Amino acid sequence: MSPAEPTGPDAAAASSSVAGAAPVPARRGSGLALLGSEVAVLFRRTRTIALLSALALIPVLLAVAVRVATDDDGSGGGPAFLGDITRNGLFVSLTALTVAIPLFLPLTVGVVAGDTIAGEASLGTLRYLLVTPVGRVRLLLVKYAGAALFCLAGTLVVVVVGAIAGAALFPVGPVTLLSGQTIGLGDYAGRMLLMALYVTISLLGLSAIGLFASTLTSVPVGAMAATVVLSTAAQIVDALPQLSFLDPWLFTHYWLGFADLLRDPISWSNFADNALLQAGYIAVFGALALGRFTTKDVLS
Repeated sequence: MSPAEPTGPDAAAASSSVAGAAPVPARRGSGLALLGSEVAVLFRRTRTIALLSALALIPVLLAVAVRVATDDDGSGGGPAFLGDITRNGLFVSLTALTVAIPLFLPLTVGVVAGDTIAGEASLGTLRYLLVTPVGRVRLLLVKYAGAALFCLAGTLVVVVVGAIAGAALFPVGPVTLLSGQTIGLGDYAGRMLLMALYVTISLLGLSAIGLFASTLTSVPVGAMAATVVLSTAAQIVDALPQLSFLDPWLFTHYWLGFADLLRDPISWSNFADNALLQAGYIAVFGALALGRFTTKDVLS
């Protein structure tokens, strides 16, 4: 048998194709297998672990700083929301999420999303992935799914570690909402999960931008930097009153809207508007990434 002849599942697929049968059975389940492999590789990387560890440090450092600055009578300096932490440690999660979403979460997401395709290209493994019976569209979808899972993981790390750190350093009890009502710990835990979901959805548009940037270059650092810079630029534009007409179109505009989930009844308008906006960015930049990637020469 010559080295060019296929072996294993590829040989079986080729034989069935010659016999007139479609080679679908050889490919069945390959999408889930590829996704599982992508997730395993992503979350085993030292860089990913370091990024998640850095996110975990945010609520820990915040809780320790407030604890050290708190006077014996339970009061401390700083903004009012820091004072809320001294009365109920569960507010550490909310405060850490508010601190993380303008810079730290976009930074980590930009690193992961910018590396999706460019990282494989720089290592020379992209061509080998594409000669397997996977296809460029499926590979692109799997790469984006991995980046989306990182968005969820990063957000949950901030929320969960914040709750643990707050419970360890401060009193924990019923939570007073922004609208004035008091809810129990179970209800608040459910709302915190909703806030984590809200922030995850908020970062999906940025992930799509990073995926597109990653298809434009074989230098991962360039794609990462472009993604993070766009995130920062969008927030700056959003803060300028002179450019307020652009606000509804900026993917960062609703990032802090998760505070509406701490009202009774819950206001879902920002949640829906944010999801619709992020879906638009996913569609546009996903299409751009698909168009670029399917026509890109990576096999030469």
